[in-house]
Amino acid sequence: MTSRVTWFCLTLALLVPQAVLAAEKPNIVFIMCDDLGYGDVHCLNPEHGKIATPGADQLAKEGMTFTDAHSGSSVCTPTRYGLMTGRYSWRTKLQSGVVTGFAPCLIDADRPTVASFLKEHGYQTAIIGKWHLNFQYCDAQTGKPYSAKDFKSPPVGTKIPDGPLARGFDTYHGFHHARDMQTVIENDTVIAHDPPINMLPRLTRKSVEYIDQHANDDKPFFLYIPLGSPHTPILPTKAWQGKSGLGDYGDFVMETDNVVVEVTKALQRHGLADKTLVIFTSDNGCSKAAGIPQLADKGHIVSAHLRGSKADIWDGGHRVPFLVRWPGKVKAGSKSDQLICLTDWFATAADVIGEDVPAGSCEDSVSFLPALAGEAIASTRAGVVHHSISGHFAYRQGPWKLALARGSGGWSSPNEKQAAKTDAPKAQLYHMMDDVGEKDNRYLTETSIAERLLKQLQADVERGRSTDGPKSKNDTKKIDLWKSEKN
Repeated sequence: MTSRVTWFCLTLALLVPQAVLAAEKPNIVFIMCDDLGYGDVHCLNPEHGKIATPGADQLAKEGMTFTDAHSGSSVCTPTRYGLMTGRYSWRTKLQSGVVTGFAPCLIDADRPTVASFLKEHGYQTAIIGKWHLNFQYCDAQTGKPYSAKDFKSPPVGTKIPDGPLARGFDTYHGFHHARDMQTVIENDTVIAHDPPINMLPRLTRKSVEYIDQHANDDKPFFLYIPLGSPHTPILPTKAWQGKSGLGDYGDFVMETDNVVVEVTKALQRHGLADKTLVIFTSDNGCSKAAGIPQLADKGHIVSAHLRGSKADIWDGGHRVPFLVRWPGKVKAGSKSDQLICLTDWFATAADVIGEDVPAGSCEDSVSFLPALAGEAIASTRAGVVHHSISGHFAYRQGPWKLALARGSGGWSSPNEKQAAKTDAPKAQLYHMMDDVGEKDNRYLTETSIAERLLKQLQADVERGRSTDGPKSKNDTKKIDLWKSEKN
């Protein structure tokens, strides 16, 4: 009898640590807005932010605000690639701009994603929203891929062989990108054509439904909610029209923020709020389509204290809101000024669940988990690479930022064509602690610093990775650092 009891206790002792580890894996909700400017979140821009964002503000109150967080690019597709893979998108064939669908997925089939990684380690994985990383639309009977010339909106029943379900997600409900927003997809099939004005309410509803359906499951979930708002088409629904007093864009930002409110309510309703890591961010800065000058006339500054906006190499293009709530792990009302990038999410997710990142991934990903505990990030990366819509590069190391562009490298004035007609130097160097508005270009006076940053950028590009690890390869040899000035 004694031996049986001893064996039972020994078995129980072996099983308990595994159960405890499983219990410690939080649910994860990652909300990424589309074209939401740093200054569009009221708590980040209290003086010049005129749009009410109670959902995001409450997250900040209950969690941590990162004040120096950056997207991997100042435009949609590259940022999403970096978030999913932990690798800069400019290491692929996509050297500028965005993808438009009706083409094979930008993420190679054999490359791990944060979704496939979490799934491998016991998570249920779902994406509800915008993919924008390419996939093929195929005839359901023949399997033949359609082209964009065949259909503006692929017919109901069209199959998608290389979409999110083929890149680690169990569940997908959403659309590819803004110009194809009317094409509603569920898992690997086009299920409906619906006016774009209905998409944001749809994503809100589906996100809440997912939490409702999986609240009592034994396995944790990773719910990725890449919204299509407040990107164009700017279409607040009737219930939100007129609420901001700033026109359609302000109303649309408020309706976007309401996703945070509704998701939070769902987590609280099921007693999951204390068991869930929630992250809220944006893929890049606010777009000029929002009517930036008109909003400024009404007192709302979309980029707050930053220069530029979506598409630019200046910080207004890629410094983004980044709020984290994780009760019991992250101190309420805390702030971090440590430099992070959305490519860092993959390594952080691995750290959160206590696993190593998989081979062939995370070349540009550093865990920011220590920052959530108020500690310094232990980084093997020398700096962070920024990238504009036109493919212009910048490199940030400590307080210094080197931009290889004469002007914005994007849409803001002076753009590259405009700057080329002036005596502007071929590059820009800013001390971001003293000059966060990027007004005092020191490229011609701090030459040794500029040379050091350029050398490090070149090394990070050529080595195929910016973190420690085995040398990796870029997918292309055609990575041109100097877009406006050939050296």
